[in-house]
Amino acid sequence: MKRIEELRREVDSLDEQILSLLNKRAEIAMSIGKLKSSLGQPSYSPSREAQVLGRMLKLNKGPLPPESLKAIYSEIISACRRLENPIKVAYLGPEFSYTHIACRHYFGHSVELYPVPTVQDVFVEVERDNADYGIVPIENTAEGEVNDTLDMLIRSNVKICAEVLFPIHHCLLAKCRLEEIKVVYSRDIALAQCKGWLSRNLPNAKLFPVSSTAEGARRAANEPYAAAIGHMLAAEKYGLNVLATNIEDMAGNKTRFLVLGKEIPPPTGHDKTSILFSVAHRPGTLYRALGALQRYNINMTMIASRPARHTPWEYFFFVDFQGHVEDEPVKMALDEMRKECLFLKVLGSYPEAIE
Repeated sequence: MKRIEELRREVDSLDEQILSLLNKRAEIAMSIGKLKSSLGQPSYSPSREAQVLGRMLKLNKGPLPPESLKAIYSEIISACRRLENPIKVAYLGPEFSYTHIACRHYFGHSVELYPVPTVQDVFVEVERDNADYGIVPIENTAEGEVNDTLDMLIRSNVKICAEVLFPIHHCLLAKCRLEEIKVVYSRDIALAQCKGWLSRNLPNAKLFPVSSTAEGARRAANEPYAAAIGHMLAAEKYGLNVLATNIEDMAGNKTRFLVLGKEIPPPTGHDKTSILFSVAHRPGTLYRALGALQRYNINMTMIASRPARHTPWEYFFFVDFQGHVEDEPVKMALDEMRKECLFLKVLGSYPEAIE
């Protein structure tokens, strides 16, 4: 059996090889960046990045877990992207909110992120070219759609160029002991998602909704006998202790985020398309419009509606389905849908998130 010193020498040798290969990869990325710049192409290519990540996950035979491989390659891609051309990303803040953490998870640490206070501000920053991209929440498995984001998709001309699926694991954060807690701060959605746990473990504590989970952590750090519900990284930021983990009532709680940009990426073969449309307020119009998807064997993954504010009792419909606008079945289905719709807009086609 090999001694520890021998195994460590093998690890050192492998690390040197990995470092050399990473730098070779970085040099090639810089060359690609120069070519992209000369062709007027953006450095961030969600389609290509999804293909790279998907390919490596398929090739992985272990023992490295898929989640670990995703984290490693996200940072490699992020670092190489920065060498090509740094990008700026606006996100719904503040720092250490779930949107911020999901943004870091997706884009890696070699990107400039900056928070803005509202969903509308994220769209505006991208529209005005103050940010190259933006990221906003669109739906949660427990609470449904985010109406602020749906409303801005109606009003804005930005495109959806990627999606991010991020697991939501709530923690109870505080400086005091569990039995000393008198008030719990968090976003109303987070409080609702932990209602059962809170009623069992803190039946007498007051639940106080605030603007974000990060704001809740900030308050808990500055008040005695206060706690917050949020991500464990917020505990590090605000000097709080993690008293309990995974306190959400629903297992598999996830939030889906959208990456916003100016262009639709090319197809990868595993894509999703988002559309917005309205139909006349008559029997059967919605049924006939959606029937085009069924006729071309296109799988719908989400449908939501929002009131058309200029016309009482009429609605805009949001639909996600599998496929890309450049796919022939999708083109034909959309052509048929337009015949039944008063208005139809493609919000984006983008790689399906890799779970």
